[in-house]
Amino acid sequence: MAPDRLTTNVLPPPEEKAAYVERMFARIARGYDRVNRVMTFGLDQGWRRKVVEYVAPPVNGRALDVGTGTGDFLPELAGWTRDGIVVGVDFTLPMMQAGQPKIAELAAAGRAAFVAGDALQLPFPDNTFDAITTGFVLRNVTDIPAALREMYRVARPGAMMACLEVARPHNPLIRWGHRVYFEQVVPWIGTLLGGDRRAYTYLPQSARVFPSPDRLAEMMREAGWRHVFYRLYGLGAVAIHVGAKV
Repeated sequence: MAPDRLTTNVLPPPEEKAAYVERMFARIARGYDRVNRVMTFGLDQGWRRKVVEYVAPPVNGRALDVGTGTGDFLPELAGWTRDGIVVGVDFTLPMMQAGQPKIAELAAAGRAAFVAGDALQLPFPDNTFDAITTGFVLRNVTDIPAALREMYRVARPGAMMACLEVARPHNPLIRWGHRVYFEQVVPWIGTLLGGDRRAYTYLPQSARVFPSPDRLAEMMREAGWRHVFYRLYGLGAVAIHVGAKV
């Protein structure tokens, strides 16, 4: 099989994407964290810490993680908001249920919570949060500009937003190796550890059609975010975009 070709296209049509993504993440919820750690060699945790450093929520502030999944960002955000609260919102309930042990102590102290909701219609008033994070989520939404506008809407003036997403390495050799790994090896990892090859075939395919870092930065500006910039990590395989609401 050629390294730039997948055997099966599993990307759903746009009108079916939301339901497809919700069912897919519900299936892989129990093994999601384990597969993530293995397929990123544990680097995803460092990337998430960097995202939280960029948004730097205040000690008594409110922080929101959009598309929180199993809540990986919440303990990191809570380390900054010792007198505040962190909230993770997602539309896949089994993912949040799988992540409940991560925030159990924080939730008992009133410092963290999961909330069911859609990134395109966040269930919060305008100007609510001092910091917003999102990780590997935008490629799964049906309308990226709408999601960026919703995050802008619920952010307070002065809030920072940071987005962790996939990118394509610039170096041709690294890009080739990344493609082979992501599109041929990762589905096997997903099969062995998560039991769902189809889901871990969708994920690299969705990365192929995701906007470039430059285009995503433009989309953030168009949504209202200011002082937008991005940095590449993982040899250019992921990007962290940062913006402010002024």
